[in-house]
Amino acid sequence: MSVKLKIKKDDPVIVTTGKDKGQKTKVVKMDRDGGKVFCEGVNVSKKHVKPNQFNPDGGIVDKTMPLAVSNVMYYCEKCSKGVKLGIKVLESGKKVRFCRSCGEIIDK
Repeated sequence: MSVKLKIKKDDPVIVTTGKDKGQKTKVVKMDRDGGKVFCEGVNVSKKHVKPNQFNPDGGIVDKTMPLAVSNVMYYCEKCSKGVKLGIKVLESGKKVRFCRSCGEIIDK
């Protein structure tokens, strides 16, 4: 079952917990079924890979691991901090996300 998330792909986020706490990054990929996000340059682990058809050398490869969506917050440029998001319906009937701190609309 897919979960409704307020964070989307290519959103700027800040990590709130773990070894990468406080790091600002961008969402690369989402896993809505598991409630996970893959962020650029965050939660990277080393993986030992045997030589195979696609990687003839093998060796140690850096692999980005997923973070729980609860461990990241949307990073508002105007507020310059991690913020909660709300959903607002405009007069035109379109749903948009907005920053709950400053009220700025995120989805243009």
